[in-house]
Amino acid sequence: MTTTQQPSSMVPSRGARRAQRRAGGAGGGAKALAALAGVALIAVAMWVQSHHMSDLETSDPLVYSGAKGETVDARRFSVRLENFVAAKSIKSGDKTLQTDQIFLILTVKATSALKPYHLGEPVLTTAEGKKFAATDRVDNSLSLASKWVQPDIWRAGQSFFEVPPSALAGATVTYALPGSFLVESYQPEIEIDLGLDEEGARKLATSAQAVYSTDKK
Repeated sequence: MTTTQQPSSMVPSRGARRAQRRAGGAGGGAKALAALAGVALIAVAMWVQSHHMSDLETSDPLVYSGAKGETVDARRFSVRLENFVAAKSIKSGDKTLQTDQIFLILTVKATSALKPYHLGEPVLTTAEGKKFAATDRVDNSLSLASKWVQPDIWRAGQSFFEVPPSALAGATVTYALPGSFLVESYQPEIEIDLGLDEEGARKLATSAQAVYSTDKK
């Protein structure tokens, strides 16, 4: 009687099985690291895109425009330009400031919607896009920016600029909240057109007061 031997199945040794497990573990670790690296790259890309938008797009202000005598509402605060005059010098107490240019003095009122604010110092922008900060030669306590703007209360103050007469035609003045370390998206700004054409600017400059006094009468 002839007996045919069945081939036995190959069973890996204990050492071989340990080696296979080690190889599998190493492969799994590499895959996990690759996945983490991919997530990190995506996060970096999203941060770069968000940072880029913050600088160029989301940091752009929301500008509310108006003219002299109009109440311009920027939701958080409102501003109304009551009047403005030009002067060749400004007297405050026993101090008189002279200029070779023109002092432009704006009388302004402001109120807020929900909470108190200090407005930032305004900026005058010419028709050509040149910008002038409010002058720091005048006592800051006289400026609207030094006063608390309160809800439902109109607070009066003044803004002082020292500019060349050529800056007056087509000029606008912008009021905003003061800057901070935190970049806020779409912060409100109020832009007021002074309403001066070339002729109006010339008349304002040539009729400038010799002395403008800030002393209360």
